[in-house]
Amino acid sequence: MQQTTSKSGGLAELKRKILFTFLVLATCRIGIHIPVPGVDSQAMSELFATMQDTLFGLFDMFAGGGLGNLSIFALGIMPYISAAIIVQLLTVVSPELKRLSKEEGTAGRKKITQYTRYGTVLIATIQGLGIAIGVENMTSPTGAPVVMDAGWGFRITTVITMVAGTVLLMWLGEQITEYGIGNGISLIICAGIVAQLPEAVVNVFRLMGAGQISLFIAILLALIVAGVLIFIVFMERGQRRIPIQYAKRMLGRKMYGGQTTHLPLKINTAGVIPPIFASSMLMFPATLATFSPSPWLQSISAMFDPMTLPYNIVFVVLIIFFCYFYTAIIFDPQDIAENIRKQGGFVPGIRPGLRTREYLDRVLNRLTLWGSLYISAICVLPVLLIAQFDVPFYFGGTGVLIVVVVAMDTMSKVDSYLITHQYEGLMQKTRIKGRR
Repeated sequence: MQQTTSKSGGLAELKRKILFTFLVLATCRIGIHIPVPGVDSQAMSELFATMQDTLFGLFDMFAGGGLGNLSIFALGIMPYISAAIIVQLLTVVSPELKRLSKEEGTAGRKKITQYTRYGTVLIATIQGLGIAIGVENMTSPTGAPVVMDAGWGFRITTVITMVAGTVLLMWLGEQITEYGIGNGISLIICAGIVAQLPEAVVNVFRLMGAGQISLFIAILLALIVAGVLIFIVFMERGQRRIPIQYAKRMLGRKMYGGQTTHLPLKINTAGVIPPIFASSMLMFPATLATFSPSPWLQSISAMFDPMTLPYNIVFVVLIIFFCYFYTAIIFDPQDIAENIRKQGGFVPGIRPGLRTREYLDRVLNRLTLWGSLYISAICVLPVLLIAQFDVPFYFGGTGVLIVVVVAMDTMSKVDSYLITHQYEGLMQKTRIKGRR
């Protein structure tokens, strides 16, 4: 396979794609360490060390560690994801957007992508202004101010810098998707999480040396993470195979069809989108609370702390909602049933057409329910770890879920790319032999 792929140039092209992806991700990591002008990075790091078990710890995880030192990439890619959520929700209720997504084809999708970019700039502006106002009056545990020269000059500079950083990340993610390998946005989030793992491991050993975490708890945490990792891989590979039988057809003097195949339906059809979308939605209260010191707004923000029961209840509800919502967007039982009927296929025991659609819809709803419960259980694990074992940093299933799913998706795309070029090489070899 490798020899055939090399002859067709596919392996060399794949290497270029992988190298391009790594270079872009390395660029993203460099930007994490460039602070916003006017910020004392040391004071910000000391302050953030006391806030890692709050909502800011979750925000920093998705930002790849950029919020901890208030870098130019402090907002991460989350404004783009939030804008994508809003546009997709509007696509369901807006006839104009629905027409663009279904009838206009590539041109319509480009317009929707453009609307998402405009929404990204707007959301990044709001969040950047909220962060700028919020950090002006903050001081480190030693009393050092985080902002050296507060005022509207700092706020405007911070907003412009953070919006530019988010737009750059969005553009880099699109470049990875087009010229690299895998989904660029997901890979940027995944790279940010992976980059923080060595620091988390070192922190565990440091806390063990200080006596804050016992050896038994550290081993138990390692076993839990390993068990969660195995469970995620098992669930992500799980699927329900719907048998499809194709009737025999006579074309001329030859008989075609009659074979049996299957339609694979994954347990987790939506992937990592639901927890990312849900986390993005829950970050808005913390952002809004930075604009005003009013008690009621601060109390609402406090309710959405990751350690509180209301936060986790809303988090699970949003995950379940987005599992069903995103699955409905990417998988349409009516289209699948219609395509099966046109190709002369049918599900054994189910009539083609409407009955097949109802059957697929019923099976998909059941799978989505179990998939949403599985994702919810994985994502609330960090709260249990922090509460039960007094882990002083955000550590658990959400990051592991994203890393494992993105890694599996990227590897499947690499395999598909190699198989595609293997067939191209075989076809080219066959044509050359035919000419001889």
